Amino acid sequence: MRNTIKRFLPNHESVHSNRWLRPFANSLLHPRLWHLNRHSAAGAIALGLFCGLIPGPFQALAAAAGCVMFRVNLPLAVVTTLYSNPLTIVPLYVLAYGVGSRVMGMSTNGFVQPPDMGELQFAQWLGALADWMVGLGKPLALGLIVLAAVFSLVGYIGVKAAWRVWLIRAWHGRRARRSSGS
Repeated sequence: MRNTIKRFLPNHESVHSNRWLRPFANSLLHPRLWHLNRHSAAGAIALGLFCGLIPGPFQALAAAAGCVMFRVNLPLAVVTTLYSNPLTIVPLYVLAYGVGSRVMGMSTNGFVQPPDMGELQFAQWLGALADWMVGLGKPLALGLIVLAAVFSLVGYIGVKAAWRVWLIRAWHGRRARRSSGS
């Protein structure tokens, strides 16, 4: 599995030779950004889930910056941000608005439905979606922060727990193979 993943990752020479990445090469080539273990995986998933709710195209950039800062797995964090995409962003933002409204003690009766794509072109729909999001204001912003923190925490704990279960099963399997082989 690791060899398959490594084929798609850039190597050190390509990062050094890329003129856009050259100023960041020392930071981007840190071994902890590319090593996969339970700590870097849990941190990367948590960071990716948090950054996935950042509005606009800054999700992957924020995840990459966070990976450099916290020294967690870079590819895993960037891929994890993809859970919010054009198909899921509207339901996620509706949920965030509801969470923000509840936290602020507001009723959700003032909610305006998101724009329907209908006959709009994709660029026009994105503009209408941005206008809709700005109109939702404080409840949406607070809800996004709370939802991102909850997703991040659940992802971190979930990865740690899943990795631990996998380790325990592997230990039991090795013990069973050793005892049956003796």
